[in-house]
Amino acid sequence: MADSSIVTLGPGRSLLVDSSVYDSRMAETSKEQFFMGLHVDESEDVLPKVETRVVLVGEAGNIAELEKALQAITIMEVPVVKIKEGQPGTEAREKLIKSIVNMDINTPYIKTDNVRDFGDGENCEFETVFVLIDFQAPEYSFLYKNDNRILGPSAVMHCASKGEPLPFSSRPLYSMTMLNLSLCFTGFRKKDEVVTLVNLVHHMGGTIRKDFDSTKVTHLIARSTHGEKYRLAVCMGTPILTPEWIHKAWEHRDDINFHAGNEEFRTEFKVPPFQDCVLSFLGFSEEERTNMEERTQKHGGRFQAVGDERCTHLVVEENSIKELPFTPSKRLYVVKQEWFWGSIQMDARAGETMYSYEKPESPAMKKAVSLLSLTTPNSGRKRRRLRETLAQLTKETEISPFPPRKRPSAEHSLSMGSLLDISNTPDTFKSSGENARLPKSSTPALPKQSARWQVSKELYQTESNYVDILATVLQLFKYPLDKEGQVGGPILAQEEIKTIFGSIPDIYEVHTRIKVDLEELVMNWSEERSVGDIILKYSRELVKAYPPFVNFFEMSKETIVRCERQKPRFHAFLKINQAKPECGRQTLGELLIRPVQRLPSVALLLNDIKKHTSDDNPDKVTLEKAIESLKEVMTHINEDKRKTEGQKQIFDVVYEVDGCPANLLSSHRSLVHRVETIALGDKPCDRGEHVTLFLFNDCLEIARKRHKVITTFRSPLGQTRPPAQLKHIALMPLSQIRRVLDIQDTEECQNAFALVVHPPTEQENLLFSFQLTAEDTLKSAWLKTLCRQVANTICRADAEDLIQSTDPDSVQVSTKDMDSTLSRASRAIKKTSKKVTRAFSFTKTPKRVLQRAFLANGTPDDKSPGPDADHMGRMSSSSTLALNLCSITCQFSWLAFPSQRTRSLPRCLVLSLRSV
Repeated sequence: MADSSIVTLGPGRSLLVDSSVYDSRMAETSKEQFFMGLHVDESEDVLPKVETRVVLVGEAGNIAELEKALQAITIMEVPVVKIKEGQPGTEAREKLIKSIVNMDINTPYIKTDNVRDFGDGENCEFETVFVLIDFQAPEYSFLYKNDNRILGPSAVMHCASKGEPLPFSSRPLYSMTMLNLSLCFTGFRKKDEVVTLVNLVHHMGGTIRKDFDSTKVTHLIARSTHGEKYRLAVCMGTPILTPEWIHKAWEHRDDINFHAGNEEFRTEFKVPPFQDCVLSFLGFSEEERTNMEERTQKHGGRFQAVGDERCTHLVVEENSIKELPFTPSKRLYVVKQEWFWGSIQMDARAGETMYSYEKPESPAMKKAVSLLSLTTPNSGRKRRRLRETLAQLTKETEISPFPPRKRPSAEHSLSMGSLLDISNTPDTFKSSGENARLPKSSTPALPKQSARWQVSKELYQTESNYVDILATVLQLFKYPLDKEGQVGGPILAQEEIKTIFGSIPDIYEVHTRIKVDLEELVMNWSEERSVGDIILKYSRELVKAYPPFVNFFEMSKETIVRCERQKPRFHAFLKINQAKPECGRQTLGELLIRPVQRLPSVALLLNDIKKHTSDDNPDKVTLEKAIESLKEVMTHINEDKRKTEGQKQIFDVVYEVDGCPANLLSSHRSLVHRVETIALGDKPCDRGEHVTLFLFNDCLEIARKRHKVITTFRSPLGQTRPPAQLKHIALMPLSQIRRVLDIQDTEECQNAFALVVHPPTEQENLLFSFQLTAEDTLKSAWLKTLCRQVANTICRADAEDLIQSTDPDSVQVSTKDMDSTLSRASRAIKKTSKKVTRAFSFTKTPKRVLQRAFLANGTPDDKSPGPDADHMGRMSSSSTLALNLCSITCQFSWLAFPSQRTRSLPRCLVLSLRSV
């Protein structure tokens, strides 16, 4: 007998004799292992030719989409098998998959209800794939026991949509829902549950691994937060999900466009970090403890009082607790609060070992104290060094975290700006970033220096502290948020990070260079050295760096508050980092306000240096220029901020006014004033309408209050914007205003004014009259502001001449009975009249009205009219339409205008309308 037997089809084609010979526990297949070399002698004993076919079982044969998909698929994957037989008289055989080849489907698909005619596994002439809908049916069990290839409809339709051949799978494959996913299990105690989950994963195209291999496992399915696999998954950032994720994915098995690895889908199935944990909190305030207890429940845990035997973790506030009130048991984890917030930030249970709480008198702490003890050899020299260090620290060093002593000559020493610039960060600040600069050694203590040097040194002190604060913001907050590959995914979106930190890196870079120059100046001091040159040197860079941050500082604070409220991981991130000594117990918002305060403080210090500079010193003039340059920078910031706020106000108007023209948005336009009024005439809207006037520097937006709010706007981020409360009426250029009328106050007319307007589409002037409703709006001030903007637009210097005082009778304006019942009824009648007019306008006639008019001409029995009827219908269509439109118009007129029901109407229509 030959050593091996391989089934072939023609030159260079190989095929599997019987797919049942493949054992899934053998070596993995590889399409790259395809071999084609066969000698003629080896093909003498080949078996008969094998064909490929697809069999639709039961209900699968009734799916039209499945049949259409099979018509598009003409190829299936087939394994090539090498069988090594044993010695004569033995049954041992070794079956190996050599490669996977693509073969044409020679036989069209077959429909059957009896799989026993096809799937007994004994027919070697066909390579058959069975397609089933129900993987729990008896037919499935029969085919599975006979090692047949089984596919689900979703797998077939997925291959058709991708233009791929039918896949070879050693296991039944229903869909591609978990294609390319490799899962590992941990924390399960019931074998039946694991078997069920494993089968579902295999049916959806996924694979299972017994051991956790970070390079191959894509998801960990966990029943608990204990065990080595869970720890490895947390360290590697592998998603940890509950078993419900698999069951929910199986419910989507018929959706060929669905994939279980979708991040939005799997997010709701994450294992909460405090699952299996019972927490208690020691040393926290009532407010902090309540907050932590709420977050414990939100993240899958429970909490109990301190000392409860059910507790698994005791979270300790290490800064306030020096000794535990009881001796903890061996199974109780005593951890710092950083473990709690770190678990929320990672969205996974952090390891307790690295966050263990240690009492101050613990052996580890005693060892650290002994290493610093002065009772060591050469202790006398160390004592002298300690005394020198303490003496030096009592002086005003350049990195002192405390405010310097007040000098009588320093008028600004108690000013808010300089005090806010003193950092609370420790002088041992260590920066882990590449751009962070460690502060150099203390400034040498000179025996006695001038007041000019003292203030210059204070400028360097505050600059050094300020740079340390910026470095803290970058190293502790920005860089970790920007870091890729964060455990649990990004804490914030890139847009939110940019909004919060803005141009802080640019500010840090320029002030780092300023600090270096100031340090060199103080270290090599002489009265002729120029302080002003350093500020002038970087004035242009300051102009570029500060406005982008200062202008959007309020938005930055709002983003921090919103993200901290909506994103628990960001809240935990802030809690962890703000508790570090580098922050000096200050929040991120308090640290970010320093750039807003820095430039005014520098200007005050430069002014103080100038006071102590003699008139013959060249630096006197340079300092004046430096102070002026800083004022220009601050003026530029204020002006840029004003423009930014103006642009934001325009966007607010666009959002508030429904139908607002897009051309209102312009870089040269700014909002000047807004007033609330009531229309007193028929132009530009009906009398009694509440009208809002938005005065811009070159135009006037007129909007009325909306009577009915229909929809709301929802942004892609899920934030709901309030619905527009106003309706656009007109956007009028100020150049169209010819005169502003100040209507004198009388008993029947109060707080009224009017505009004489000449639109280019009108031949005569129009009169727009309004009444101011806001009590805090002064009419004279409003009219002056309006005229000033009109004069600027039309290039006139005499703005006050545009105002003309007049009496109410001359313009027929009255504010009497604006809210009376008669007035409201009159407005309602006008609205009804307008609706009827729009409904029957030749240009705005609704399609439904026309359809009714045409349908009214037919009868229920005219379902299949003959030729004569069709001809007569066409002949009378125009006259019928006119008659029906006339009838409908009369019906609306009858209902809308009761007083004119019988006027100008034919008697036949009057009689028919009365019947209505």
